[in-house]
Amino acid sequence: MILIVDDESRMRRFIRMNLELEGYQVIEADNGIRALDQVRQHNPDLIVMDVMMPEMDGFETLKLLREISTVPVILLTVKSDEDDKIHGLSLGADDYVTKPFSPRELSTRINAVLRRADWPAPTPRTVLKIDERLSIDFNRHQVIVAGERIDLRPTEYRLLNHLVQNVGWVVPHDTLLAKVWGYEYREETHYLRLYINYLRKKIEEDPANPVYILTERGVGYRFVDFR
Repeated sequence: MILIVDDESRMRRFIRMNLELEGYQVIEADNGIRALDQVRQHNPDLIVMDVMMPEMDGFETLKLLREISTVPVILLTVKSDEDDKIHGLSLGADDYVTKPFSPRELSTRINAVLRRADWPAPTPRTVLKIDERLSIDFNRHQVIVAGERIDLRPTEYRLLNHLVQNVGWVVPHDTLLAKVWGYEYREETHYLRLYINYLRKKIEEDPANPVYILTERGVGYRFVDFR
């Protein structure tokens, strides 16, 4: 089930018609408050939500939504500025589509986000000890830093998993994007920068001077060889 959140009825009808042709069950909300109610009542599999709405915009709605749900969210906006995209992603959005868009583009993005939500990355082992400070519990999608368990978002987990599976090797930007987000995202480098930053804040003692996830400028990222 997909929830469409937009204050424009024509946009909701346009999206609904095309998603129902794809075989999805669709529900609607015309503002952020109703969207939160729909999530509580119906627990949708994914939300497509406009950013520019009166009273409570999509960013504020997303912030409140993340207090009650981890449902995947695709934000819609007329803005194409990268700062807006990063802001939405930092609040917990899973993807961003800029208006105007084609039904095929939105459908492709929805399918990619649902794939990421449904397909966990392969688990190399249950608990992996990096050093005395850091261990990774792949079964629970957690990292243990100085004895404290820290939860990972699903995307953070997949990214860390791919880096650790290639420990000591540089993984190119486009490879990480294709593996973690999907083949359609190979050029979306801001997604990768943002989530590398998230991971470093969770596992590095000094995120500005990382010792676990290293940057190979212009190429990609490498997880330090701890073996």
